[in-house]
Amino acid sequence: MSRLADLAQHAGVSEATVSRVLNDRPGVAAGTRQAVLTALDVLGYERPSKLRRSSAGLVGLVVPELTNPIFPAFAQAVETHLAAANYTPVLCTQVPGGIHEDDYVPMLLDRGVASIIFISGLHADSKAGVERYTTLRERGLPITMINGYREGVEATFISSDDVAGMHLAVRHLRELGHTRIGLATGPSRYVPVQRKIAGYAEAMDELLPGREHFTETTLFTVEGGVAAGRKLLEQGVTAVVCGSDLMALGVIRAVRMAGLRVPEDVSVIGSDDSQLVGFTDPPLTTVRQDVESMSEAAVTAILEEIHGEEVVHREYLFAPELILRRSTGAAPGRR
Repeated sequence: MSRLADLAQHAGVSEATVSRVLNDRPGVAAGTRQAVLTALDVLGYERPSKLRRSSAGLVGLVVPELTNPIFPAFAQAVETHLAAANYTPVLCTQVPGGIHEDDYVPMLLDRGVASIIFISGLHADSKAGVERYTTLRERGLPITMINGYREGVEATFISSDDVAGMHLAVRHLRELGHTRIGLATGPSRYVPVQRKIAGYAEAMDELLPGREHFTETTLFTVEGGVAAGRKLLEQGVTAVVCGSDLMALGVIRAVRMAGLRVPEDVSVIGSDDSQLVGFTDPPLTTVRQDVESMSEAAVTAILEEIHGEEVVHREYLFAPELILRRSTGAAPGRR
């Protein structure tokens, strides 16, 4: 007996109906569709990949690591929106020397995930190839990328507007009277870093034409912030904009190690508005990412594609917000 006939007999439907279900075509009642899927499982036939993914209700969520508070914030927000749609995230966390993004993806595919959301993954690395993503798209797997962008990948990209964020930070410092403003950020190979550098340069040229630029690229860590802070202080800056809140904490440490005070001698601005930075000493002025809206948009995009809706693959930029606290103040001599 052919597979179609076998399934039709077991489910009590026509072979044409079985064919429609197997090809995921509309026009089949939910109860009938479930009867055919049950027949597939009972008779030991492998479900077509599209049906297997949809039935699993799993979505892969790949994050760089969890030591930077911004990544757990994204993971929690994404999980909340997925759960509301009856999907379960499979969290994949990378650590130095541990499992790589490229190792996680086959594991997720083996588990029949319906989609994968990448947060600050290799799509943010301008030196990494895009074949890993184009291959997923060729399989028909919906994917969404948060904070990073690459040409040639048919996917939805969700990013905080890093250029706008730098304009907010530099404008605030300029209004406080600062003219020697530095930027401490991560490795320049990453797309968000490139955008931060470009935004910083644009803002400096617009608001402080002719003034010197001071840029230090290092690691997105407290230690990286200390290293960048030392170099910027040696160049005489009175304010530093940082690529992350962790880096900002490192810059504050460097300022204090130099016998200076924040914000009396040096103002510091972070990026992200991570949990608890409002309770640091001093509370940190920072450029907030709209984690909630970005996460909701990422989940909405993949759900629409999972459900067969037409999706325009493009990048969506979300406006950041400058959160004023006590780590910024008037430039020395302006008090």
